[in-house]
Amino acid sequence: MSVSSSTPTTVTNRFRWRIVDIVVASVIGVASGLIFLAWNVGYVGPSTLLEPLLPGLQGLLDGPWLFAGVLGALVIRKPGAAIYTEVLAAVVSALVGNQWGGFLTLEAGFVQGLGAEIIFLIFAYRVWTLPVAILAGAGAALAGGINNLILWYAGADVTFTIVYLISTVISGAVIAGLLSWLLVRALAATGALDAFPAGREVRQRV
Repeated sequence: MSVSSSTPTTVTNRFRWRIVDIVVASVIGVASGLIFLAWNVGYVGPSTLLEPLLPGLQGLLDGPWLFAGVLGALVIRKPGAAIYTEVLAAVVSALVGNQWGGFLTLEAGFVQGLGAEIIFLIFAYRVWTLPVAILAGAGAALAGGINNLILWYAGADVTFTIVYLISTVISGAVIAGLLSWLLVRALAATGALDAFPAGREVRQRV
């Protein structure tokens, strides 16, 4: 009787956002937004090199716009963290200004964050391993890639669509997934994430 009555409270507490969660997620979102701003300009050079090689290959450059949601979720481990951090990063990018416009930047941030969020939801916000992080990065990339095909590459042929989706998923899996997971472990090893399960788990293994 006591077990069944306490279970909902335990789940609620595990999923409830604390002040420290909001603060750290906000820091991650803003810092990621600054990286987005740099990449808004930095991607232009590599893109001009990749596009002539094989149309759609520029999807390999999408990863730096996808990592915020995965990183935020891996640290906070609460429902909505991926969407919150990715959208906040997009807000920073939109406020400063970019070539895609404010509304479409925010829309892209939401879609990309949702793509990562769905993966963590599938695992009930309980599994935070490297494979899940890679899947979340790929999920963010797939959602963002489909969104880009609809908004920016309407009418693209089958070859471009396939190459672009494969390229962006690879980029998301590696940059947003693998690199975010490695960054969380590196930060945790310093003690910077001791207020979070992600930090305590790594420290306990050291």
